[in-house]
Amino acid sequence: MAKAIGRRRVMRAGAAVGALPLVSLLSPRAEAADFVLRYANNQPLTHPMNIEANAMAKRIADESKGRLKVMIFPNNQLGGDTEMVTEIRSGAIDLYTGSGLLLQSFVPVAGANGIGYAFKDYDQVWAAMDGGFGAYIRAAIGKAGLIAFEKIWDNGFRQVTTSTHPIVTPPDYKGVKIRVPVMPLETSLFEHFGAAPTGIDIKEAYTALETHLADAQENPLALIENWKFYEVQKYCSLTNHMWDGFWMLANARNFSRLPPDLQEIATRNINEAALAERADVRRLNESLQGKLQSQGLRFNAPDPEPFRDVLRRTGFYAMWRERFGDTVWALLEKASGKLS
Repeated sequence: MAKAIGRRRVMRAGAAVGALPLVSLLSPRAEAADFVLRYANNQPLTHPMNIEANAMAKRIADESKGRLKVMIFPNNQLGGDTEMVTEIRSGAIDLYTGSGLLLQSFVPVAGANGIGYAFKDYDQVWAAMDGGFGAYIRAAIGKAGLIAFEKIWDNGFRQVTTSTHPIVTPPDYKGVKIRVPVMPLETSLFEHFGAAPTGIDIKEAYTALETHLADAQENPLALIENWKFYEVQKYCSLTNHMWDGFWMLANARNFSRLPPDLQEIATRNINEAALAERADVRRLNESLQGKLQSQGLRFNAPDPEPFRDVLRRTGFYAMWRERFGDTVWALLEKASGKLS
């Protein structure tokens, strides 16, 4: 039933946006294409993800001489992340970019990159994600019937915005109602700081902040700007409390039905687009503080060390090391340095 619902949603969205004709990989008859990959994501068209995805789709169409096209459904057109995860697993869509944190219910180690205050900078991030740590996670995702392509796309370091007061030291979290994605690791992180995290899908986050169902949220600057959270928040604390990225995932059964030469074209261009998107996101986040200040956000940059100390003292690191296992933890610490 979930698969049927997903396919109907894809068909309705395709009609609504006037995109490429919808074609199943099982049925390679299409106007000007033998195969179509249906790709869904949760970002607006203006986000670097979709800018680079559109360029990627053009290269794939050109290099395949029109045999393979990528049909893009941005901005939650096919539902929230929970729905899209169901659809990529069932094969109702073929490609999806999502956080590993969203996969934890069936691939527990997929969220390990989201350990609080693990990475100090991008050098550590890419050493981990392009090295043995990322390879370990991709292999685990593969066992769940999904392909995680080699180069993860960047979402950025996450920052905290609030409507009540800035976050300067760990006690500032006490009792704060903070919107988080529906992910156990992020919920756990803020619980260890004494906050009151509430899992809310990002498409509902603005309304939650506006109505004070939540008084705070956390996201990279690019998403704070894209989702206009500055309209309903007053402070932005540059906590860098978590780095997260987007795995480009393929339904393995569907992707394997492509001829080998088209698999190679798609794989190579997906990885090249990820590298281009990384550069775009980093430039964008570096430029956004001034823009967001002009839109009313007040910025501060708290010292991360007291927050790490709290996570050590309260057992956050020890708990998640036990849950993820010593192997993945050792691979993480190889890039990040000692955490627990």
